[in-house]
Amino acid sequence: MPAKQKQPVYVLGVGMTKFIKPRGKVDYTELGFEAGVKAMLDAHINYDDVEQGIACYCYGDSTCGQRVFYQFGMTQIPVLNVNNNCSTGSTGLSMARNTIAYGGADCILVVGFEKMMRGSLQSFFNDRQNPLGPTHKMMGETRGFTNAPGAAQMFGNAGREYIEKYGAKLEDFAEIGRVNHAHSVHNPYSQFQDVYTLDQILKAPMIHEPLTKLQCCPTSDGGAAAVLVSQDFLDARPHLKDNAILIAGQCLATDSPSLFSRSAIDLIGFDMSKRAAETALGEAGITSKDVQVVELHDCFSANELVTLDALGLCEPGKAHELVREGDITYGGKYVVNPSGGLISKGHPLGATGIAQCAELVWHLRGWVNNRAVPKTRYALQHNLGLGGAAVVTVYSRPDRGLAPTPALDSVAVGQKNGLGYNPAVEARGFAAAQCKSVLSKKAYSSWALQDTEEKVTARF
Repeated sequence: MPAKQKQPVYVLGVGMTKFIKPRGKVDYTELGFEAGVKAMLDAHINYDDVEQGIACYCYGDSTCGQRVFYQFGMTQIPVLNVNNNCSTGSTGLSMARNTIAYGGADCILVVGFEKMMRGSLQSFFNDRQNPLGPTHKMMGETRGFTNAPGAAQMFGNAGREYIEKYGAKLEDFAEIGRVNHAHSVHNPYSQFQDVYTLDQILKAPMIHEPLTKLQCCPTSDGGAAAVLVSQDFLDARPHLKDNAILIAGQCLATDSPSLFSRSAIDLIGFDMSKRAAETALGEAGITSKDVQVVELHDCFSANELVTLDALGLCEPGKAHELVREGDITYGGKYVVNPSGGLISKGHPLGATGIAQCAELVWHLRGWVNNRAVPKTRYALQHNLGLGGAAVVTVYSRPDRGLAPTPALDSVAVGQKNGLGYNPAVEARGFAAAQCKSVLSKKAYSSWALQDTEEKVTARF
């Protein structure tokens, strides 16, 4: 095990774009720029304060990160490009946190963005071995193949095994989809904001039983960003401390040999999610029972059901009972995916983990006055990538106290952050002067920026 963190690390600023259908109309340069500017505005910093950049994306050439970051300024800081499948964004957050915690930097900007293609995920390299080859081979030997998209088969098979072993029913998976869609109407960044009945979820086109279309996440275009800082950085700017959210515990884990146990549940990374959760919660000094709000990687409803179990939010094999008792939504034990989750909010791979972070930061600040979770003290984030990587993070206020109750009025938030609006409940943009205030003063390049700012502000 690594040594204990040498110093605390805080999320000081977050920002994101609306998640949209992938239609090729908005480029990754715009998505990353908009999210990064918003995060720096939220953190009340300038790009000259940033000592390292981490760019998170899966679909793009090797230095897309530099292309995005050069738009903020060409300050010659290190810019790292991260690709870790669907957990790419959270992997970037983990890298930033570790770097700061061990004294490598005081301020890191993490930007995730994705410009995706329509339809299910596909491989672009057919002249070499697929990294998921052994996983697909195991699925073929144990459950066989259908014409459904590969990811839907893998996660759907895990759902089938949960039915066989523990007695879950089709309605349990559909209820997860219903709850996520119901939550999304309160999230202005969500790709879909439609409410469905349980019957509508069940009667939607079947993709791979138990998964109907309305229980599967879409492909999406979008961006999200976060500014992480050290205790020293924060101490030098005491006026910013009220917005800082502590990363109380975090773990990035990979698969154990149980991946190939011939269990469909194990095949989607159950053990690494379990390990990441136990480690992160242990570092935070809490248990899953101490958590109030959860952003969970629900790429499919079956994964949410299985992961409720892996994170220890229920007794082993009892996740379907947690769902039936209403304990994943308002009024229950936890509120899971108040953002709408991947199923409804969307899933631009590189941005997903950072968007989850933004949602939970807003909850702990008490800004989400349209979807607040009462008495929130701890928030849990889970982000999963097959192949594999699972990142679990525990967030809290620095004093471990409760988020403001009732949540702050949006007018007060707009005055507090200087933006004139509450980004937790309104997906708005920024003015040219605001944008200019966060770009580098010493190493700005209009040639690097090109016409990105004009394209971004035109959408506002």
